[in-house]
Amino acid sequence: MDWTHQIIFFGALVVLGSILSSVVTSRLGVPLLLVFLGIGMLLGPEGPGGLIFENIPLAHLFGSAALAVILFDGGLRTSVRNFRIGLKPALGLATVGVVLTSGLTGLFAYWWLGLSWLESLLLGAIVGSTDAAAVFSLLHSRGLELKSRVGTTLEIESGSNDPMAIFLTIVLIELILMPDATFGWLVVAEFAQQMGLGAAFGLLGGLVLLGVINRLPMSPGFYPLAALAGALLIFGVTGMLGGSGFLAVYLAGLVMGNRSMESSQNIKRFHDGIASLSQIGMFLMLGVIVTPSELLPVALDAGLLAAVLILLARPIAVAVCLAPFRFPWREQVFIGWVGLRGAVPIILALFPLLAGLGSAEYFFHVVFFVVLISLVVQGWTVAPAARWLGLELPPNSARVQRTHLDIPGQQEMELIGYRLAENTPVVREAWSNFRLPRSARVVAHLRGGRLLDGLEVLDLRAGDHLFIMVAPNELPDLDRLFLATEVPDRLSERSVFGEFVLNGNAQLGAVAVAYGATVPVEDRGRTLEEFLRSRLVAEPVVGDAVDLDRVRLVVREMEGARITRVGLKLL
Repeated sequence: MDWTHQIIFFGALVVLGSILSSVVTSRLGVPLLLVFLGIGMLLGPEGPGGLIFENIPLAHLFGSAALAVILFDGGLRTSVRNFRIGLKPALGLATVGVVLTSGLTGLFAYWWLGLSWLESLLLGAIVGSTDAAAVFSLLHSRGLELKSRVGTTLEIESGSNDPMAIFLTIVLIELILMPDATFGWLVVAEFAQQMGLGAAFGLLGGLVLLGVINRLPMSPGFYPLAALAGALLIFGVTGMLGGSGFLAVYLAGLVMGNRSMESSQNIKRFHDGIASLSQIGMFLMLGVIVTPSELLPVALDAGLLAAVLILLARPIAVAVCLAPFRFPWREQVFIGWVGLRGAVPIILALFPLLAGLGSAEYFFHVVFFVVLISLVVQGWTVAPAARWLGLELPPNSARVQRTHLDIPGQQEMELIGYRLAENTPVVREAWSNFRLPRSARVVAHLRGGRLLDGLEVLDLRAGDHLFIMVAPNELPDLDRLFLATEVPDRLSERSVFGEFVLNGNAQLGAVAVAYGATVPVEDRGRTLEEFLRSRLVAEPVVGDAVDLDRVRLVVREMEGARITRVGLKLL
C-alpha cells in the first residue's frame, strides 16, 4: 500500500514540477520540450532518479497514443478559414518538403556515416518532420505575433507533415527487411494505402463521431471523453486496416473542430489539457529511455547531421516548395529556420528498434542528439530571428476576459470583456456613433465598479469595463474598436503597414462601399478631395499629408468607416 502511495506521490510531483519549471523557463525562451527531456534524463538510469526503463514496445505504444491525442487536438484547433492563404504552401512543405529534407539528409549520411543507401535514407526520414507547434508556444510566450501567411503556413504544416515522415520510415524499414522487394511498386502501393485509407477514415470517422456527439444526449462531462475515445478508435481502426492512423486522427479533429458541435468548447478545453499532459508524459518517458553516456560517442556524427539538416536540407526544401507561391526571401528564410525537431523523430527512432535492425540503437542516439541540438539552437533563436527578419506584427492587448459559450443548437459565441483606456479607439476618438459587428450584443457596462442601469455605449470613458457577446469570426472587427494597444515605435501600425493612401480623385461613394461606410446620398458623387476640402481646409491639399486628427473629424460622419489605423494622404 505504501508503495502505491509513493508512486502516485512521485508521479504527481514530477508532472507538477515539469509544469512549474516550464512557466519559469518559458520566460527565458527555453523550449518546453527541452525542459521535459531534461527532467526525464535526470530521472533516468544515469540521473539522480536512477529509473531503468527498457520496454521499447511499451514506449512505442505510449508514444503513439500520445501523438494521436496531440494531433487530434491540433486538428480541433486548426481553422479552415486559414486554409485560403496557407493550405497550398503548407501541403507542399508537408509532402515534397519532407521528401526533399529526408533525401538530402540521407545523402549526407551515406557520404559521411558510411551506411547503406536504405539505412541512410531511413535516418533522413526519421528526422524529416518538424514540430512547429513548439515554435508557436515559444513565440506566444515571448509575446510575438507573426505575419498571417507565415504563421498559417507553419501551423498547417505542423499538423500535416508527420504522416509523410511516418510513411517514409515504415516503407524504408520494410525495404531493409525485404531486400528483394521492388522499390518503386512497394512505395507507390504503400503510399496509396497509407494516405488513401488515412484520409478516407479520417474524414468519414470525423463526420460519424460528430454525428454521435451531436445526436446522443449525454452528461456534459461525457462529451470530451466520447470525443477522445472516438479519436483513438479512428486511429486504431485505420492502423489495423493498413492506413495512416496519424493522418486519420488529425483530419477527424479538423472536421470536428470546424463544424457546429455540441459542447464544443468543453471538448476543446479538455483536449488542450490532455494533449499537454500527453506531451509532458511522452518527453519524460523519452528522456528516461536515453542513456546520456551513449550520446557522447555519436556527438560528432549527430552534430554534422544536424548542421546539414538545419543549414542545408530544410532551407533548400523550403525554397523549392515555396517558389511557386512567391514568398519574400525573409519569409522563406524564417520558415526554413523554423524546422524545429521534436517528438516525432524520437518516436520514429523507436521503429528500427522494434523491427530489430542492427543499427537501431545507433540511430536512436543520433536522432536524440539531433533533436537536442535543434531544440537548443533553433528553439532559442526563433524569436530573435522573427524580429531580425521583420516578420513581427503588433501584438493584441490582453483582454480582461474571453469566454467561449456553447449555445444550445451548436451555435458558438464568445463573451468578451474589455477594459477601456485613454488610447482605446472608441475613447480616444470620442465617437458619437460607431457600428458594432452584426452579431455583437452589449451585455454589461460597468463604471467605477458599478453596473450601469443603461448600456451607455455612446458614452464610453477610460476605466469603463464593457462585456460584449459576439460570434468568433467577428471578434477581430470588435477588437479594432475596443482594444488599446501600446507597442514600441518599431511595431506601430504605421511602421509595419505604412501609410493608408487614398486617391483624392476617388468618388466618395466608392470609398464608402470599399470600407463599409455610410454617407449621405447627395455626397456620393463627390470626390474625396472635394469632400475633405469642404469640411477641413480652404487651401488646396492635393499632394500634402492631411492631419489625421482633422480627417477623423470627417470620418466620424461616415458611419462605420475604418480610416483610423494610420494617416491619410491625398495623391
